[in-house]
Amino acid sequence: MSDPRWLSPVERETWLSISELVTTLQGALDTRLQQHAGVTFYEYMVMAMLSEHDDRTLQLSELAELTSGSLSRLSHVLTRLERHGWVVRERSPLNPRARIATLTDEGLEKVEQTAPAHVRDVRELVFDAIAPEDVPELARILAPVLDRARPPGRRVRTGRGLGVR
Repeated sequence: MSDPRWLSPVERETWLSISELVTTLQGALDTRLQQHAGVTFYEYMVMAMLSEHDDRTLQLSELAELTSGSLSRLSHVLTRLERHGWVVRERSPLNPRARIATLTDEGLEKVEQTAPAHVRDVRELVFDAIAPEDVPELARILAPVLDRARPPGRRVRTGRGLGVR
């Protein structure tokens, strides 16, 4: 067994900052969404991803990918969203073995009501802290890290990512 390639002091500080950001940012967004909309960050992302498709419907495996969640976590969240009348689950008409989720009209209304405050939160917490000219550079830096961290076969997320067209 070879010795690990220990982190340099600057790498260690950068890693600790990334680690803190991953935990803290999601927690801050979760808290704010719960305060002004009564939904968690993950619940909002599930509904937002559905809202970005013309028929507001996705196969559960695709929805789990787009929200960076497991099928188990997604199933639990869909149960809560169904109780509110924001989402319905059913068998896919194209593949009887597959299940699909559809954002209801009430769910779309919830996303449309929630999106402005969520975008303000994202802007305040992330983009107001970064010079506009640094945003493309940050995206360029994060892309290869995300490529390595994604499970094999997981697609790259496309689209607006905040919901509402």
